[in-house]
Amino acid sequence: MSSPISQRVSDIQPFRVVEMLARAKALEAQGRDIVHMQAGEPDFTTAPAIIEAGMAALARGETQYSDANGLWSLRQAIADYYRSDYGVDIDPKRVMITPGASGALLLITALLVDQGQSVLMTDPGYPCNPNFIRLMEGESQLVPVGPEHDFQLTADLVRQYWRRTEDGQPLTVAALVASPANPTGAALSQEALASLLAAVDQQGGQLVVDEIYHGLDFRPAGTERAVTSIVELTDQAFVINSFSKYFGMTGWRLGWLVAPEWALPGLEKLAQNLFISMSTMAQHAALQCFTPATRQLLDARRDEFQRRCDLLLPALEAMGFIIPHYPEGGLYIYADISGFNGRFGADSQAFCHCLLEEHGIALTPGADFGDYRSETMVRFAFTTSIERITFAIEKMQRIFMV
Repeated sequence: MSSPISQRVSDIQPFRVVEMLARAKALEAQGRDIVHMQAGEPDFTTAPAIIEAGMAALARGETQYSDANGLWSLRQAIADYYRSDYGVDIDPKRVMITPGASGALLLITALLVDQGQSVLMTDPGYPCNPNFIRLMEGESQLVPVGPEHDFQLTADLVRQYWRRTEDGQPLTVAALVASPANPTGAALSQEALASLLAAVDQQGGQLVVDEIYHGLDFRPAGTERAVTSIVELTDQAFVINSFSKYFGMTGWRLGWLVAPEWALPGLEKLAQNLFISMSTMAQHAALQCFTPATRQLLDARRDEFQRRCDLLLPALEAMGFIIPHYPEGGLYIYADISGFNGRFGADSQAFCHCLLEEHGIALTPGADFGDYRSETMVRFAFTTSIERITFAIEKMQRIFMV
């Protein structure tokens, strides 16, 4: 009998980091002590003021649908955030609240991609991105990027990989980048972002920028924001952001997108049909993200993530890991294990299996993020405490420095 499951679902790959997390938790249930350095989820609980605002919203009976585009007050607050943090005036109507950044990506993909059309994206990159394209019967064009490209798409790569039919019709319709990126932490400078935007515009395509790790950019003490938002350069790109990472609201499932004005009617129609609305109480809670007291707490947590990175990165290098790109933000270090010459497994998946099963340290193999050089790469997430990272370093030193 033929399978009742659609071909698109069969083609979509599992999210390996979730599988690693499940195995790590299974070992913990057996009594094993596991250091979790695999998942990209901040370990801090949501800020107290945000939780209290969510509880207050429930107490007031804020349990009904919101507008499909989200609460106007929250859209206005996000517009104010772009004004205060980026110096850019954005019409709040260009802001749409979504169920996580994933919801924003789903809307944008459905809006832009027809069957057989493709989107440029980096390899390595966030593993779910190609699956969104496949869901829309499109194709993901994975562009191999390494240290020589700062692990990002460039204008030259856009020109090289952009595809058209023989009669000049576009097959590639968009380029998707993340800055800072998962798994590398690589950020696009303002110059690189402007060059990339010009190249995509020249091809008649759309630029989509994932900025979910904004706020978690690393900077010398006392200096200003270290990353550029695409909204500082144009009002014609698509911006994806989230309340999950810097704002620490992963389980609340809330994100947003900023879209060109021409795209709004189509996006709203999609949101009405796909989501109806986002969690109303979560939206009321998110209003507290932008208060000075909450921002002060979130910035302190960002500084703690930077301290963790500053502890872990040199320790890994001293053990023999190769760090091809120092992260400019995010929650990860992408490390090359080729220096170990297969002593701990034939590839990165075997390496991660060995480290978890035998030593109780959970990482993510490079295969989760694409194909390019993935067999020699692993991702460390510094989403656990300094004490646990120190414990993991000491364990790894006994393993690798022999």
